[in-house]
Amino acid sequence: MAGEVMAGEVMAHDDASRPRRFTPRAILLNVALLLGLAASIGPLVWMVVSSVKPEGEIRQFPPTLIPDHVTWANYTELFATLSFPRYFLNSVVVALVVTVGSVLFSAMVGYALAKLDFPGRRALFALVMGTLMVPGMVTFVPLFVLVANLDLINTYAALILPFLAAPFGVFLMRQFMLDVPDELLDAARVDGAGEFRTFFAVVLPQARPALATLGILTFLGSWNNFLWPLVAVQSADKYTLPVALALYSTGQNTVQYGLLVAGATVIVLPILIVFLVLQRHIVQGISTTGLK
Repeated sequence: MAGEVMAGEVMAHDDASRPRRFTPRAILLNVALLLGLAASIGPLVWMVVSSVKPEGEIRQFPPTLIPDHVTWANYTELFATLSFPRYFLNSVVVALVVTVGSVLFSAMVGYALAKLDFPGRRALFALVMGTLMVPGMVTFVPLFVLVANLDLINTYAALILPFLAAPFGVFLMRQFMLDVPDELLDAARVDGAGEFRTFFAVVLPQARPALATLGILTFLGSWNNFLWPLVAVQSADKYTLPVALALYSTGQNTVQYGLLVAGATVIVLPILIVFLVLQRHIVQGISTTGLK
């Protein structure tokens, strides 16, 4: 028995020390992965590199990958032209409030659909799933009319309220909470906990991966939202960063590409850092919610 174990260890050592041979299939797979990687990060790299080019070099053809003349004038003009702190604060406030509200309300609805027995539960869940199939542009005009009738145009409420609950968030939380053991909920109720205490003290701690996933996705979507803030607010003091950047970098007859790519770089870098730091939560949350 011991001899077999030693022989197995020797064979494993030989396999580990033996150089790997690249078969044609492995080479093609690696080439395909490299092409996919280049297609994914290529536009991002081009944007960052172009942000330190002069305007004339950005427009020239053939384009240059490495800048001939590195300049920070685009960033200087960006911060000098835009009321950057104000727009940045608007984006942060809107994104954070939308994220917290959407995560909380989606978790509540998901918990009710997964763990509470009430008439019409299946019909309500079917309605949520049906809403997922409706393109956002179909509801854009009715949503604008509703917000206008509520006299909320050009207010922060117009940027926040329509996004405090999303069908995808409800579906994600419902799928995760189906796996929360009913025994935990029964034990909390036997101890005298009400539904709200059971939800906040028992269910939410169990749903941290799904909450993190939904929070990250909601924050990214709210931070990058452009079309709705463009039509929902008219005063410059309520613009978010994407809207302010688009309006100030685009004139009547020309587009300042240097200012545009510099602003896009400033907008993308914070959310890119957040995504890289918290990406494991996205993988963990999706892998445990039945979305496999």
